[in-house]
Amino acid sequence: RRVASALRFLKRARVSMLAATTTPSRSMLRAPTLRALLRRPAASVASGTSPSSSVFPASFAGTGRGGSRFRFRCAAASEGGGRSVTTVDVDAKKPPGRGQQMIDLQPVKGTRDFPPDEMRTRTWLFQHFRDVAASFGFEEWDAPVLEPEALFTRKAGEEITTQLYNFADKAERRVALRPELTPSFARLILQQGKALATPAKWFAIGQCWRYERMTRGRRREHYQWNMDIVGVSGVEAEAELLSAITTFFKKVGVTEKDVGIKVSSRKVLQAVLNKFHVPPENFANVCVVVDKIEKLQRETIVDELAGLGLTRDAIEGILGAMEIRDIDTLEKLLGPDSDAVADLKTLFEQAKAYGYYDWLVFDASVVRGLAYYTGIVFEGFDRNGELRAICGGGRYDKLLGALGGAEQPMVGFGFGDAVIMELLNDKGLVPETLKVGNVDDLVFPMSASLRNQAIEIAQKLRNSGRSVDLVLENDKKAKWVFKRAERIGAKRVVLLGEKEWENGLVRVKDLETREETDVTPEQLC
Repeated sequence: RRVASALRFLKRARVSMLAATTTPSRSMLRAPTLRALLRRPAASVASGTSPSSSVFPASFAGTGRGGSRFRFRCAAASEGGGRSVTTVDVDAKKPPGRGQQMIDLQPVKGTRDFPPDEMRTRTWLFQHFRDVAASFGFEEWDAPVLEPEALFTRKAGEEITTQLYNFADKAERRVALRPELTPSFARLILQQGKALATPAKWFAIGQCWRYERMTRGRRREHYQWNMDIVGVSGVEAEAELLSAITTFFKKVGVTEKDVGIKVSSRKVLQAVLNKFHVPPENFANVCVVVDKIEKLQRETIVDELAGLGLTRDAIEGILGAMEIRDIDTLEKLLGPDSDAVADLKTLFEQAKAYGYYDWLVFDASVVRGLAYYTGIVFEGFDRNGELRAICGGGRYDKLLGALGGAEQPMVGFGFGDAVIMELLNDKGLVPETLKVGNVDDLVFPMSASLRNQAIEIAQKLRNSGRSVDLVLENDKKAKWVFKRAERIGAKRVVLLGEKEWENGLVRVKDLETREETDVTPEQLC
């Protein structure tokens, strides 16, 4: 009865069934059974030899809620009184894995894992990004993926502000995972202050996060290659960046028949709005709607523009202007003195000098959805129309001012990894060699007695600059070794056999020619 009484007390007191130590509370001490236990000498409680040990054993096992086992012990600190402890222990002898559910092995929805075979492809892609940027004289930068939320929450009702992974941290600071790299870049430029030497040419490859609807080539995380130029106000900067983009395409085997780059200017839409006396404060909101022209029905676009207070004439004028596909027609609409027309003519002329004129397509409807763009804008697209935008960018001279700094001329682009990989896979342009590793030598001691000699050879080869995989187990057979060599893409297998080693030789099998030769260890390098 007393044991049952103690168990009921534990249930009422909600004593945690964890391996923890705690001082009894006042409510616990009011329980008669526990109070009697605490009065008993520690030795008698621990040994259970006291005449009253039958009242409540020093240690007993019972079954808790859900059938879990637990252990309860009480002991006084000393015979004369002092603090006593109550310990509730989870049964440590429970067989591992019993009653445990396997964790979800898939990555969070919208994200990706990169096991070695996928990582090889990603590394290959990123190396092309870096090589192109370096060939144009750009320097690499990076910043934390976690930024202040205010860096990304701009006006104009941008869709991106509704897609943030944002939250309050433990100090109640509002933070967000960056959805793009440009604001972080702008923060670093402001941080440099007057110490920044211009023109500054920076590039980055960073992970970005957006909680958005997933489609082909669109995930909730992706890596983005950015190239930006600070301090050049002319379209020469845009022309240089477009050359970098087309250079990358050529390096990975993409041609102007596969991909085109739509080009326009925000100044085109601004001029049209001015013509119909649309208030300047409506410009950013109109850009957001116009950016959806290829995604939504015309009626929906008309309704959204009307919702911004635009007249029927203004709406028809905007939609008519956005259908223009050659600069001569644009010049007739805006006049020969238009800044937009002048910029576009210069850009197309320089594209001929660079050699990528055939990649460009003038499309007045390209405005890009982000509010900070101010001039030339461009967007890479799949000519088959099966994929979303491959890359995009433009001029954003006012972004630093929006962040509280002094304005500077700035232009750049963002190029995601997801869509380009879809295109490269569709075109069969991902190298077959990426399907396996890239190891020069696999060293295999055929006897455990030759382990140290194999280690020395492997180290010598590594020190000479070769990549070497050393077989670490002593029980592997030659068949297993050659299968592994094929799996890791080894070019040679170096075998240490006892007879060969006695003669000062090792056997080398070239996996490309399938030839075997015996050489001295010195000849391996």
